[in-house]
Amino acid sequence: MSQSDPGHMMMGGASGAKDATPEIQAICDEVKAEVEKQAGVKYRTFQAVSYRSQVVAGTNYFIKVDVGGEKYVHLTVFKGLPHNPGLKVSAVQLNKGKEDPL
Repeated sequence: MSQSDPGHMMMGGASGAKDATPEIQAICDEVKAEVEKQAGVKYRTFQAVSYRSQVVAGTNYFIKVDVGGEKYVHLTVFKGLPHNPGLKVSAVQLNKGKEDPL
């Protein structure tokens, strides 16, 4: 495969940051309640902005989420392989700004 093939990613290597997609927003929608529980905060806005991904035994998604008021949170969400499906919030970083690197 050529280096220009964006679908090819080495196992364990994280992608560069990309604009959030509907799939990434769907992940955020699914884990919002768990993130709110971990953060101790209810978010009126929970809009995915950008993400990186890392292929492991499943996929780690590193997602920047706009939570309103010019505040952002960074999430690490693990999505299991088809034989072990489901999403797990493995990290939540609060009080991030728009320019904070993901």
